[in-house]
Amino acid sequence: MKLIIAGSTGFVATELIRQSLSNPLITSLIALGRKPSPPPNPSTLLPNADLSKLKSVVLDDFDCADYPDNVKSDLANADACIWTIAITPPQLTTVPWETTVRVCRDYAVNGVRIISSLTEKRPFRFVYISGTNAVRDPARKPLLLGEYCVLRGEAENKIIEFGRASGGRVEVAVAKPGIISGPTKETGVLAKVFFGVIGIGKVRVGQVAGALLEGVTGGFETETYENGDLVRVGSKTVGGVE
Repeated sequence: MKLIIAGSTGFVATELIRQSLSNPLITSLIALGRKPSPPPNPSTLLPNADLSKLKSVVLDDFDCADYPDNVKSDLANADACIWTIAITPPQLTTVPWETTVRVCRDYAVNGVRIISSLTEKRPFRFVYISGTNAVRDPARKPLLLGEYCVLRGEAENKIIEFGRASGGRVEVAVAKPGIISGPTKETGVLAKVFFGVIGIGKVRVGQVAGALLEGVTGGFETETYENGDLVRVGSKTVGGVE
């Protein structure tokens, strides 16, 4: 299968690429981002990694009405896309709100529309990575990061609606991880206590990647992967402990 990882240089995207390179079901891997994806670190690769199936594709403007022809050619005939592009909560203090809206919602809605139109594969599977506190009902806006949580929930709604309206042509899943940690990224003690108090669960980056790759290659078991689903499904995969 041909898989697109959108947002190819991020923490989760890097792990998705690492696991995909050793997944025999994935024969073509497109790393889509604003800048070229750096070659994977050889010391971190899993056994049987096949670097020949990885191609970096640069898209300067994710907000355009249509992607350039050369980019569309590279993305054509994909079986699935995992969308990791987002402004994260720690970035909110330095990124204008208008930019946050475009990156977290508009880029993804534009992406699923364009990329799904470039393939005859049925079903085309699309994963939008959101967050555990995103709310699809604005009336449930939380006190902490309320506007941001509503924005992410609005993006979830739009992408789910697109999938449902496709008549089975596009299958959509939303992943809602909690606090993501990994071999080189751990949550501090105070942060663990704080997030525990407000009820945000933890998940390893390998579990997130493993669960989502299981979904795009074998079929989604649910439309919404809550944090517990990611831990449970991802724990059974090669990345379950990382």
